Amino acid sequence: MIRTILLTTAFVFYFTNIRAQVTNSDLQITHLTGDFYIYTTYNLYKGEKIPANGMYLVTASGVVLFDSPWDTTQFQPLLDSIKRKHKKSVTLCIPTHFHDDRTAGLTYFRQQGIKTYTTLLTDELSKKNNKKRAEFLITKDTVFNLGKYAFEIYYPGPGHTSDNIVIWFKKEKILYGACLIKSAEDEDLGYLGDANKTEYAATIKNVQKKCQQPKYVIVGHGDWTSVKSLEHTLMMAEKLKKENGKIPSQ
Repeated sequence: MIRTILLTTAFVFYFTNIRAQVTNSDLQITHLTGDFYIYTTYNLYKGEKIPANGMYLVTASGVVLFDSPWDTTQFQPLLDSIKRKHKKSVTLCIPTHFHDDRTAGLTYFRQQGIKTYTTLLTDELSKKNNKKRAEFLITKDTVFNLGKYAFEIYYPGPGHTSDNIVIWFKKEKILYGACLIKSAEDEDLGYLGDANKTEYAATIKNVQKKCQQPKYVIVGHGDWTSVKSLEHTLMMAEKLKKENGKIPSQ
């Protein structure tokens, strides 16, 4: 009886400890649906540890990475984890705007033989702000076809930044919105240093018009499990527009 209790206690401790290690890891990979996965890394912002979400898609010809890890120590661990988990290598990386939490890994990935793409506008801003740059440029909204999967690079207008794009999987109804779209739990639109405060709401409306009835909406930071994040972002963007449209009191 005592031996059974001891074994049970050891068993519970072991798996609790393993779970804690996964929870506290600097890199988390979560299955979304089918061949789609969300990966999360962390970095400090104003002294607080903030999660940054990216996504990847496993295809017959390789893995497509949307955005790069924010944590520079996790570039290779992410590639290794994907290789180990899926027996495939990352072949393509597409960041969604010029900030470090999206582009930090571009040079490293390029050195590993991974094709890297950004829009022309993102490249211009990356060059201007001394950020990492991609090897190839996307000059207009473009549909990528990879085996049985197709996704569209869509520029809806300025919002979080002037260059933010979203990735739309029309067939699967997956919207990868990155930092343009905020978590349904967020109380504000976050960093607005490069934002267009008056056009943000119109841009979100363009996303809603283009990407109708998404089953999944992946945000750049925080909880990505709610499809209400898009309408929540619109609500905050409309409030922001009203605040910035007020005439200062005399």
